[in-house]
Amino acid sequence: MAVMALQIVGLVMGFLGLILQIASTCSNTWRVSSNADSVISATWVFEGLWMNCAASALGSVQCKWFRGLLGLDSYLQGCRALMIVSLLLGLAGVIVALLGLKCTKIGSANEQIKGKIALTGGVCLIASGLCCIIPVSWYAYQITQEFYNPIYGGTKYELGPALYMGWGGAILAILGGAFLCCSCSGGQKGYKYAGPGQGNQQRIYKTSSAGETKAYV
Repeated sequence: MAVMALQIVGLVMGFLGLILQIASTCSNTWRVSSNADSVISATWVFEGLWMNCAASALGSVQCKWFRGLLGLDSYLQGCRALMIVSLLLGLAGVIVALLGLKCTKIGSANEQIKGKIALTGGVCLIASGLCCIIPVSWYAYQITQEFYNPIYGGTKYELGPALYMGWGGAILAILGGAFLCCSCSGGQKGYKYAGPGQGNQQRIYKTSSAGETKAYV
């Protein structure tokens, strides 16, 4: 029962982590413009991995896609690639973990095989979380470096909500994958391997005759 509970909790956490990772990847608020140098500002600028937007005090928002791939900064290209890999691994991890649950009849009915499937799903979720936390932290480091650089003459930005969603999704994915892996290692009663001598147990047969008893193995 405890193994099944760990698997369900791990799957739910992995799914929620995947949702946050998708929201973070699609969001345009990875960084928002800082108003530290201006007293009154009627325009806010915020950027994501795919486009930059400008919002006015009247409520109008205008967005523009980044043109070209080779013209982008290297850290932005790396963040895009790692986030896409993170989403693919997270989706694969959720599907595989669902097939490996003990309470589901999908896939194999052998508990030993289902344990290996659940373990594979947990590893995929952990890898997804790592692939998500690296670009989010990399992007945040770039923002802080530009913000505290006195020589930098461009627009200074602050950390946007999408970064916090990415961190939250990565942590949930890693914890969900860890729970799935722990359920396979700790559930020895449900997932166990047959020993080499378990299938060939010796049986003793006795025959009795007049006043004499013999045992055969």
